[in-house]
Amino acid sequence: MKKKEQIVSYMFILPAFLLVFILLLIPMFQNIYYSFFEWDGLKKPVFIGFRNYSMFLSDENFLISFRNTLIWVGFTLIFPVMGGLLIAIFVRGLAFEKFFKSIFFIPLTISFVATGIIWTYMFSREYGVLNNLFNLFGIEAKVSWLTNVPLNTFSLLIAWTWQQLGVNMVLFLMGLATIPQDPIEAAIIDGANKWQTFVYITFPMLRPITTIVITMAMVNSFKAFDIIYVMTRGGPYRSSETLAVTMFRETFTLFRMGYGAAISVFLSIIVITVSAFYIKRMARKDLLYY
Repeated sequence: MKKKEQIVSYMFILPAFLLVFILLLIPMFQNIYYSFFEWDGLKKPVFIGFRNYSMFLSDENFLISFRNTLIWVGFTLIFPVMGGLLIAIFVRGLAFEKFFKSIFFIPLTISFVATGIIWTYMFSREYGVLNNLFNLFGIEAKVSWLTNVPLNTFSLLIAWTWQQLGVNMVLFLMGLATIPQDPIEAAIIDGANKWQTFVYITFPMLRPITTIVITMAMVNSFKAFDIIYVMTRGGPYRSSETLAVTMFRETFTLFRMGYGAAISVFLSIIVITVSAFYIKRMARKDLLYY
């Protein structure tokens, strides 16, 4: 009877397993396979070994996109993550708390494509909201936010931050709700001020959720694509591309399927390695407790 129940339980998870196997695992191994070939998607693939991977070092466009990807990751950890934490702290307990939380959460409900379109109009040289705000204050400004380098990359990051603040705020609010009040009250009784209470009590107890937030933020910033492609197409002259955009361009625009597959493998290795290292480091310090 027990064996029959096990078979039935396996049958329940079989559809999900087949979906993961067919839609994720098979394409993943196919992608790794084609990364060792020169292929335009039409002709027969030609095996070239690790040549696609060795091309990274001599490809200036790849090096620029790799640099931009690191900028995205660093910027994300500073502004969307830290900003989400600060907003969660200051919003919690305020009058009209739900209203303020909704303001910061609403951008998350908008798709990346729609966000890109909104901020493209915001940054427009002739009709953009930002340039018109400058004009209202008597400052004649026609800034090309999306075509000047490196201003275009930081303009994209502003749009990215606007959308990502909400999810980080919600996660940190969940973490703050799980913190027991006894240690905080004891610290206040002992004479600790708000800053000391946050640094020595609240923030250390937020580390489990902080690990999750930082890991998610790193993964999302490494694979950022939609906003960049909608707002600048990676331009001008591929100056605002990240690895995800470069991978798309090489694969589906230039039809260098093998090289695009190699970039995606390289990107996947970076994401997995960085995430695993960070989580393992946190776990080793016994910071992941529940």
